[in-house]
Amino acid sequence: MSADAGPAVIVLASGRGERFVASGGRGSKLQALLAGKPVLQHTLEAVRDSGLRWHVEDAGHEGMGDSIAAGVRATRDAGGWLVLPGDLPLVRAESLRSVAAALASHGVVLPMYQGMQGHPVGFAAHCLQDLLLLSGAQGAALVVRAQRMADRALELELQDPGIVADIDTLPDLARAERLLAGR
Repeated sequence: MSADAGPAVIVLASGRGERFVASGGRGSKLQALLAGKPVLQHTLEAVRDSGLRWHVEDAGHEGMGDSIAAGVRATRDAGGWLVLPGDLPLVRAESLRSVAAALASHGVVLPMYQGMQGHPVGFAAHCLQDLLLLSGAQGAALVVRAQRMADRALELELQDPGIVADIDTLPDLARAERLLAGR
């Protein structure tokens, strides 16, 4: 697939979920049941429904930066990347498509919901080398900062509370159940 083929969604599924266990959860937060299905399955259904190319990065990397770099390496021929943590089970497929479309004219796309930054964060193809160099826990904050300074970042307001509804604790899981029931 060539770089003009469009962006790929990188689903990050390597985290240890320490806050989930500390809150009383058992096992992986990505396997915790939400409306009878694992959290990660909900996330992947939205990714599949988006129609975008995707890759799950679940090799157990040390930090988010390492996971992002590995996902970009696995899809390096993509025309950009949408970085989506696997613990966002309520994200909507149309939100993924909106971020992908905005990458056509911006270096970084930061999805926003009522003033809060969410996911997936989109990165244009020209960010490839910077993303491949990521390591550690910080993620891609330095890449985002560089794109902001170059005036290539877009804050994209979306009407999707799912972009900010991540599952880090048992109360987060309960909140997601309520939001899902209200859809």
